[in-house]
Amino acid sequence: MDYAQYTRERITKLRLQKGVSEYKMSYDLGHSRGYVNNISSGKALPSMSEFFAICEYFAITPREFFLAEVSDPRAAREALQEMEALREEDLELLRLLAARLRRRAPA
Repeated sequence: MDYAQYTRERITKLRLQKGVSEYKMSYDLGHSRGYVNNISSGKALPSMSEFFAICEYFAITPREFFLAEVSDPRAAREALQEMEALREEDLELLRLLAARLRRRAPA
């Protein structure tokens, strides 16, 4: 895996999901207006401390950042927290529903 490319693409995807511009995200993180653009365009990568700040900005953990198969890690975490509170029979119904929806989803 090309982690630099993955990082750029993941930040862009999460930023678009959040509905913020590169400029706004840069400003929110306390940087110049071109900070996120420099990351997205491949001119720079965030430092470790900035990476943690970016994860915090998106309300996700660093682990969730690297879960490539999860398109919206914050929503997945919240859904999991809700499911953990369900009774066993309700959890089984939810599992069956998820399996059915996944089979119907376009590939």
